[in-house]
Amino acid sequence: MKRSTDRILTTHVGSLARPTDLLDMMDARLKGDPYDSEAYAARVRNAVADCVRKQLETGIDVVTDGEQSKPGFNSYVVERLTGFERQASAGRPPRLDSEEGRAFPEYYEQYVKRRPPIGPSGPLVCVGPITYTGHAAVQTDIENLKVALDGLQCEEVFMPAIPAGFFVHPNGGTRNTHYRTQEEFLHALGEALREEYLAITDAGFILQIDDPSLTRLYHFDPSLSLEERRKGSELYIDALNHSLRGIPPERIRYHTCYGIDEGPRVTDIPLTDYVGLMLKINAQAYSYEQANPRHDHEWHVWEDVKLPDGKILIPGVVSHSTNIVDHPELIAERLVRLARLVGRENVIAAPDCGFATVASYDLAVHPTVVWAKFQAMKEGAQLATQQLWGHN
Repeated sequence: MKRSTDRILTTHVGSLARPTDLLDMMDARLKGDPYDSEAYAARVRNAVADCVRKQLETGIDVVTDGEQSKPGFNSYVVERLTGFERQASAGRPPRLDSEEGRAFPEYYEQYVKRRPPIGPSGPLVCVGPITYTGHAAVQTDIENLKVALDGLQCEEVFMPAIPAGFFVHPNGGTRNTHYRTQEEFLHALGEALREEYLAITDAGFILQIDDPSLTRLYHFDPSLSLEERRKGSELYIDALNHSLRGIPPERIRYHTCYGIDEGPRVTDIPLTDYVGLMLKINAQAYSYEQANPRHDHEWHVWEDVKLPDGKILIPGVVSHSTNIVDHPELIAERLVRLARLVGRENVIAAPDCGFATVASYDLAVHPTVVWAKFQAMKEGAQLATQQLWGHN
């Protein structure tokens, strides 16, 4: 994995807005309506090529495909794994029953109405043995990205994939009716998803484990003691590490976050509560939120926590949940203060999270603003480089 050896490198977290006409075809395909499969495949290829080119034009060094082919994590699992079926929607999004949703019900009722996902909704249920059937789909993703990169220069390429833990978190996790225990369910998921991990790394890309569940799993049951909740998270991490076995940590980056909404976020757990758990994951680099106003102060954590040798931090230095474009000087300040604690070569700039984790017509941050944020991040990284190395 590339390091910031002579300048601060830039990357992002993976998801970018899908074009409107692609969303139309994706919605029809997910709903079982008539659509032109060849036209759909061609539109995905073109969307990947466009977003890779724009990433490079706006200063992203470590690029990906923008997850243009993926409607969202839940649909992604149904398409690539056996053993699941979708129940009819209860008509109440899980977000409303989260701790944050209960704290601000009026706000989140409006939020979910504004930003419905495309395609069918409703909870997933595991009803049979889990096996991976996404070999053709992941190879298509890999090929589309390789074609998009042809003739272009970038520092490195990554591709996101989900961990099993995403599907066992509270408030929206997948219900298991087939496996005897949640632990068996977790490991079966991990073994199936491992096939995707291997396909990505075998293709020569960096694997990003895209995981908002670490910060949620820590709160399995508020009635449990802190130590009991920690043990639950450690079980999940053990399962993730098992699914990553044999893949060199230098080929893996790990991302965790608190979700993609622009809400009040008062229930976010602090970095201090999960940093030790995060560092147990067998990855070389760790991507996490540190730009939004609930977490901008948490760079102080690294005054007390020693970054293990050989590891890399990918802190959020640009907010993913507001249309305000972070100022390059503020971005540089965020980078420099962290680099002086953990080493300049161990810091890569990124946004807090992705900008379109769920394919939707109405996103929190307008797509045109995303490119402006990337440009500001490039300029901020250049300013930080001047301060840390003394050159542009």
